[in-house]
Amino acid sequence: MSSTELPSLLASAVAPKPGAVAVADGERLDSVALPGLSLTVRSRPSAGPGLPPALYVHGLGGSSQNWSALMPLLEDIVDCEALDLPGFGDSPPPDDGDYSVTGHARAVIRYLDASGRGPVHLFGNSMGGAVTTRVAAVRPDLVRTLTLVSPALPELRVQRTAVPTGLLAVPGVASLFTRLTREWTAEQRVRGVMGLCYGDPGRVTPEGFSAAVREMERRLQLPYFWDAMARSARGIVNAYTLGGQHGLWRQAERVLAPTLLVYGGRDLLVSYRMAHRAAAAFRDSRLLTLPDAGHVAMMEYPDTVATGFRELLLDTGESNAAGQGGARTGSGS
Repeated sequence: MSSTELPSLLASAVAPKPGAVAVADGERLDSVALPGLSLTVRSRPSAGPGLPPALYVHGLGGSSQNWSALMPLLEDIVDCEALDLPGFGDSPPPDDGDYSVTGHARAVIRYLDASGRGPVHLFGNSMGGAVTTRVAAVRPDLVRTLTLVSPALPELRVQRTAVPTGLLAVPGVASLFTRLTREWTAEQRVRGVMGLCYGDPGRVTPEGFSAAVREMERRLQLPYFWDAMARSARGIVNAYTLGGQHGLWRQAERVLAPTLLVYGGRDLLVSYRMAHRAAAAFRDSRLLTLPDAGHVAMMEYPDTVATGFRELLLDTGESNAAGQGGARTGSGS
């Protein structure tokens, strides 16, 4: 899976327009052309030059917007970028139709190789946690630290609340679900997603809910939306069944980067009980458990996750690099 090619990176700012993906204050979107795929990258201006780079990778059905609450809290210590995986957010499907965990990991690796940003502080949530675990295992040169929020790693006893999501992997189920829910409004769909992903959906502001509805309406108009969902879900299930050196737990054991693991006590998709197994698997890990959080702790409790990451940097000495970047900024102003 290691990328031997160093393709040219073509980036251009994408101005927000009616019907386009939302861009928060201070953010920008760039379109990056790579062989066989095009990726959208969301970024924020860092506090100054010289800060170490960070890259955020979302989960199934998510996008780079899932990190918009966390990135401003870390922009003083890292240079933040969040990726839309192929077929999600504002990134079109990959030319080869590969939505496997390996395919998504290859997209991340190709971007890092092309941009020359590595090694990065790498973040992953849910499916993105599986993807970034694989990246860290096969390309340790690209990863400075690894932060995993509810990573989708294989479970022997899957929670019943996670079964419907897993069923998307079964051929024909996505099209059947589409027909059965044809009359559902975007508001109904968003409430269902938030009920599944948040420990307390009441923490979502009215403005946040309205923004999520607009994004849901946009996604439902994409002709490849359900295909990307179904194929990516199938990719997760297939990754769960792999054994040997390609198994995700075996790859977790190979990760050399200092790792922060974040688990929510109200997570309906990734079991809270997997936290200690993960802490044992990653050789240099720290565990942050949030009893009231659901599946997207970086959206529900961004301040707590940010504090956990800062403590990871302090614990590993990485904060010195971030501090030196800040010091250079100060001396140049």
